[in-house]
Amino acid sequence: MTRRTWSLLPILALLAPSPGCREASPAGGASSGPAPVVTTPPIAPGSTAPTPSVTVGTTPPASAAAVPATPSRTWSFDADKVGEAPAGFELFKTGGKAGRWVVRAEPGAPSAPNVLAQLDADRADARFATAIATAPAVRDARVSVRCKPIAGKVDQACGLVLRFKDEKNYYLARANALEKDVNVYVVKDGKRASLGGWKGANFGDAWHELRLDAKGERLELYWDGTRVYEVSDRILPDAGRVGVWIKADSVTYFDDLTLTLL
Repeated sequence: MTRRTWSLLPILALLAPSPGCREASPAGGASSGPAPVVTTPPIAPGSTAPTPSVTVGTTPPASAAAVPATPSRTWSFDADKVGEAPAGFELFKTGGKAGRWVVRAEPGAPSAPNVLAQLDADRADARFATAIATAPAVRDARVSVRCKPIAGKVDQACGLVLRFKDEKNYYLARANALEKDVNVYVVKDGKRASLGGWKGANFGDAWHELRLDAKGERLELYWDGTRVYEVSDRILPDAGRVGVWIKADSVTYFDDLTLTLL
């Protein structure tokens, strides 16, 4: 009787994964989601293998913040048409009349010829009007603006908005020429609460720089380049848009709204 012997090596070779492909799964065992697809481009003779590119079958969350293509951006309003609302901004208000936001020629502005002016002098004390950039949405950022209060009997406010979700939810840096102070506020569900600030700001007939830095829960307030107050707050942790703000009958000019990612 003839004895036959079969080798298992050809069969094992067919079952083994090819050199250009490997399995991946989360640490600890079975996969909990779509397995990554690993793609290895062809290797030219005499060259080294390139790093595989991995595509995972997941989608970024809808809440992911949109960020600018560059880490810094400035709105100078110089390219906008005089007498019209600024391009790339949405206008909001709570209480009182809607603000009248228009681009105005102002030769004496920090970056002439144009500024953004809020000209409606409605004296409703609970009126808050904002001009908010349509993009981007950011979380950790330095936002500054040059401003000049022109008139107002109830208020002469220069305001700067960060992490704006809607007209009822945002952080606010506000300088008041009548009260000579600079404060930080949080507006949550339409209710404004003071987080503190600094008194002693001198305005005069001049332009000033208001700045607010936000990184995580830390907020730092600056007036004309000097840090005057800082505070920690966790009420609005998510990304949002930036813009400018006035209260009541404030007639205020704004120029060089600048955003820098931190």
